Amino acid sequence: MSRGPSFATQRLADTITRLRERAPALVDFGAATFSAVLLILSFPDFNLWPLAWCALVPLLLVIGNNRDRWRPFLLGWTFGTVFFYGSCYWLTYSMIHTGGISPWLAFSLLLPGAVLLGIFPGLFGLSVARSIRKWGAPAVLIAPVGWSALEWLRLEVTGQLWNAIGYSQAFHPMLIGSARWGGVYAVGALIVFVNAVIGFALLRRTMRARVVSASAVILVLLLVLASSIKPEPPPKQNKDAVVIAIQPNVPMELAKSNDDMKLLTARHFDMSEAAVKQIQNDLEPKLIIWPESPMNFGYGGDEQLRARLAGFARQHNVSILLNSQEAAPHDGIYNSAVLINEQGKLVAQYDKIRLLPFGEYVPLPDWVPGAGLIRAIVGDFTAGTNYRLMPVGNLRAGVFICIESAYPSIARRFTNEGADVLINISNDGYLGPTAVMRQHLANGVFRAVENGRPLLSVTNTGITAFITPEGEAKDMTAGFKSDVRIWNLSRPPERTMFYTRHGDIFVISCAVLSLLIFVFTFVGSARRARNN
Repeated sequence: MSRGPSFATQRLADTITRLRERAPALVDFGAATFSAVLLILSFPDFNLWPLAWCALVPLLLVIGNNRDRWRPFLLGWTFGTVFFYGSCYWLTYSMIHTGGISPWLAFSLLLPGAVLLGIFPGLFGLSVARSIRKWGAPAVLIAPVGWSALEWLRLEVTGQLWNAIGYSQAFHPMLIGSARWGGVYAVGALIVFVNAVIGFALLRRTMRARVVSASAVILVLLLVLASSIKPEPPPKQNKDAVVIAIQPNVPMELAKSNDDMKLLTARHFDMSEAAVKQIQNDLEPKLIIWPESPMNFGYGGDEQLRARLAGFARQHNVSILLNSQEAAPHDGIYNSAVLINEQGKLVAQYDKIRLLPFGEYVPLPDWVPGAGLIRAIVGDFTAGTNYRLMPVGNLRAGVFICIESAYPSIARRFTNEGADVLINISNDGYLGPTAVMRQHLANGVFRAVENGRPLLSVTNTGITAFITPEGEAKDMTAGFKSDVRIWNLSRPPERTMFYTRHGDIFVISCAVLSLLIFVFTFVGSARRARNN
C-alpha cells in the first residue's frame, strides 16, 4: 500500500532539515530565491497565477525554522530584491532602445531600485520570525496582516504599489471579488493566508496542524466564493453613450519631422472618421478617445489643431477626449486630458495629479548636483490638483492618465465624486512588447472591481480593453497594432462599493494590528533582560 503524499512531504521536509544542518545559509537563501521565482512566474507574462497561492511557502519555512536574529530580514530582503528585479525587468527596455544604454549597464541600473523595494519584504521576514519565536509556529498565520500592512506602507513611502501580490489574480474575476471591500490588499491577504496555512502544516507536521490548515483553506475558498457572487443585475437599460477608442500605435521615437507629425495626426482623424461611419444609430452621444502618446498635442497653444478638432466634432456630432500638454502656472506644463464637445468647444480639462518620477518630473531639489541636467532630459511637468469629472452624454467620466491607474485613491475619489465610468488613457509603448502591458492592465481591472464601475483602458500601443465592474477584461487589442474599439455605455446601478465608501480601512487596520504585534514581540524579551 502507498504511504501517500504526507509521507513524501515528510521526506522532503527531513531532507531540507539535513541540508540546513550542513549548509544553512545556502538552503535559506536558496529557498528565499526560489519563492521569489515562483511569485515572478505567477505574474504576466508568465501568467502561472496559481503559483502565487504557494509561492511564499519556502520563504516562510526557512524563516520559521531560523533562530538567527537578523537572517530572516536578510532572507525577506533577498526575496524582495529578486522578485522586484525579475517582475519589473521591462524597465530596462527604454534605457536600451531609447536611451542607447548598453544592456549590461541598463540591468545594473535596475538593481538599486529593486534593493530598495526589497526592504519591505525584509521587514515582513523579520516580523514573522519574531512572532514565531514569541508564540510558536501558529504565529505564522498572522503573516497576512504584516504583508498587507507593508504593501500599503510601500505605497505610502515610495509611491509604488506595482505588482502587489493580489494583482497576480487580476485576470480571474472569480478570485478578486474581495477587492470590493478591501481593495487589492484584501485579495493579497487571502493569498498570503493560504501560503501561511500551508507553511504552518509543514512547520508543525502533525495531524492537528493538517486539519487546521485544511479547514483554513476551505474557509478562504468559501470567502472567495461569497465575494464573487454578483449582485442581482438591474433591469436592461438603453444605451446612454457610444465610445470609440482609438489605438493609433504612434512610434516611440522622440525625433519626428513635421511631415511625420502631419501623417500621424492624420492617422488619428482618419481612424476616428472611419469608426464614426460604422455607427448606424446617431441618437446616442458619441465620444472619441485618443490615448496618451508621444504626439505631445498642445491643444491650448496650437490654433490649427484647435480648429481641426472643432470642425471634426461639429461635422460628425461627436465629443473628443485627447491627451495634451497644457500651460501651468510659473511657466510649467500639465500632462492633461482635454474634452472637446459636439460644438467644438473645450468643456473639461483634467491635469495629471500623480506624476511618474524620473519620467515626468525629477524628485530632487535644484541644489543637488546634476538635477538640472536630469530635469532637462526627462521633462518637468507640474502636478494637477483637481479631480474634474467629464460629461459623456448624460454620464460622468473620471479620466486619469497612465500610471495613475496604479493608485487606488484616484479612481476611488472620482467614483465618490459621482463618476459613472472610469477612463484611463495611457502609453506603455516606450517599454516595448513586454509584460508591462498586461501588468498595467491588471491595475485597471482592480480599479473597476474596487469601485463597481466599468473602466475603459485606451492605449497608444495596447492593451486597449473594456473592463466590466466585475473585473472581466473584454475586447482586448493586440499590442503594437493600429486598432479601434467601439463600446456602448449605460448608466451603472445606483450602488456604492464598501471600498469606495470606506477606502483603505482594512489595510490600515492591518497596519495598526501588525505594529501592535511587533511591539508585543519585545515585551517578554525586555522583561527577561531586566531580570538578568
